[in-house]
Amino acid sequence: MASAAILHLSSSTSSSFALSFKSSRQFSPQSIYVSKNLSFTVKASTSLDYSAPSKSKTNPSSWKWKFEGNSVNIHFERLESDGGAADRPRKNILMVPTISDVSTVEEWRLVAEEIVGKNGGVNWSATIVDWPGLGYSDRPKLDYNADVMERFLVDFVSSADSPISSFVTDEEYVVFGGGHAATIAARATKKGFLKPKAIAAVAPTWAGPLPIVFGRDSSMETRYGLLRGTMRAPAVGWMMYNFLVSNEKAIRSQYKSHVYADPENVTPSIIESRYALTKQKGARYVPAAFLTGLLDPVNSREEFLEIFAGLDGVTPVLVMSAFGAPKRSKAEMEALRGAKGIREFVEVPGALLPQEEYPKVVAEELYRFLLENC
Repeated sequence: MASAAILHLSSSTSSSFALSFKSSRQFSPQSIYVSKNLSFTVKASTSLDYSAPSKSKTNPSSWKWKFEGNSVNIHFERLESDGGAADRPRKNILMVPTISDVSTVEEWRLVAEEIVGKNGGVNWSATIVDWPGLGYSDRPKLDYNADVMERFLVDFVSSADSPISSFVTDEEYVVFGGGHAATIAARATKKGFLKPKAIAAVAPTWAGPLPIVFGRDSSMETRYGLLRGTMRAPAVGWMMYNFLVSNEKAIRSQYKSHVYADPENVTPSIIESRYALTKQKGARYVPAAFLTGLLDPVNSREEFLEIFAGLDGVTPVLVMSAFGAPKRSKAEMEALRGAKGIREFVEVPGALLPQEEYPKVVAEELYRFLLENC
């Protein structure tokens, strides 16, 4: 998660460096020493799980995304009304998870169930999709960056074999995105690649954990590249990833320190579920890109604001900030308050994943936005 950690960096020689990551909460960090004199002490960023009986009909499925000669199996879920609204005009919501080490469709399930289960004048349906390289989608060794993720999102909506093309005709769809996903969706919309009727940006972010703290000068970019390359390496990469990310103690600590506003909501089952995600084949490739800023859709706050300004008068945008978001991430959300292109700015309880921690509150705000703008 962006701005989720307090980090200490010290350089040694021009070809080596040491990074040390510490949470603002007390934690006994682990350290790993690898080639090129790298020393890391890290606590992973994560997301969260909820489980509850569905009030609507959920259809999990998959789609083959064709990209640069690869056929990537993409996991997605469709939620449709199973009640009185089924015979009314249908409108569709595309829900895109926050990009993080343990990103998954599960973060949006309860929000989707709340909205789809509403007995109003519109028959809302929802599609939640996992990013390539995350969640329950395949995790091939691609050169992941923000452009690749944007391309995926556009293809998922509008390619000839899109699994949801029949549901998003005539631009009768809305995009809900969390974190980086919100900004990537807004960027694609500004370019004209996506044409949603509205966008809801929930706890939107644009900078990865390292760039938001250390910046992006040439010296730091070199260090990020070294870290990224090491994490992607065949043997040492897995060893490093296991210490930096795939670690139950680290995941638990991050959830309690900044992913959730209330540590009491972090249960053993949530940690076990997210830890299992980090053990999937190829799980380290996207986190390596995210941590080092390759998935950042912009390079500055000015560019962040320009994206949303470009939607002014074209696409209604709701920004949903969280009261308990980490300081740096909160500052970027606050920069959107009253900014050009923002139709509405609201605050809800939570930290970096309010849609998971307080799904009913988030769903109510989103539903009201839908009624007023769609």
